[in-house]
Amino acid sequence: MKKHIPNMITCCNLVSGCIATYYAFQSHYYMALLFIVIGAVFDFFDGMTARLLHVSSPIGKELDSLADDITFGFAPSAMVFSFLGSFHIHLPFVPFLAFAIAAFSALRLAKFNLDERQTLGFIGLPTPANALFWGSLVVGQHAFLVSLKFNAVFLFLFMFLSCLLLVAEVPLFSLKFKDLSWQHNKIQYIFLLGCIACLPLGTSALAAIIVWYVLLSLLSTASRPSKA
Repeated sequence: MKKHIPNMITCCNLVSGCIATYYAFQSHYYMALLFIVIGAVFDFFDGMTARLLHVSSPIGKELDSLADDITFGFAPSAMVFSFLGSFHIHLPFVPFLAFAIAAFSALRLAKFNLDERQTLGFIGLPTPANALFWGSLVVGQHAFLVSLKFNAVFLFLFMFLSCLLLVAEVPLFSLKFKDLSWQHNKIQYIFLLGCIACLPLGTSALAAIIVWYVLLSLLSTASRPSKA
């Protein structure tokens, strides 16, 4: 029985993504983001549960990727699709470009399953981080951007960059602490301080935190001495 518990938690992640997608298509962005966050919680605990129970299976790995693409790929794509519908765009096919997020998320997950380098960090932007970025951006900025007749070109630029980051060979640091010392976890502590500074942004704080995470990772990589 215990070997099925992680898969059951993973299915809860998948169902959360389905519910988030439903609310996204209804333009209920707060609820869509809420269920993406709930899905992320289930995604965290399915892996933890599998490790605690010492159970793993090829089915669980495949199911996890499928659930992640629903919750962290398709659901944020649906949010952006509905969001673009708020603008007066003359070309009716343009909002469908939002589903590129789902496609690149699937590619990212497939690469992650085959990549043995991502044990201590990440190569490319993790799909949960990308989903939280888009969910937070849409929720926090919807009324503001629509009222200002926001130019959707900027939104497409953000989409292009996020899709590129999902599959790019860009190392991003892990949020796991080795211990509580500053010396071994300096970048993690700097990241947390930046997160606190983002909190006054309210609902958009998550989007700002993801941007901060990417920028800090790039700065950390650039500051490392090159190997001879």
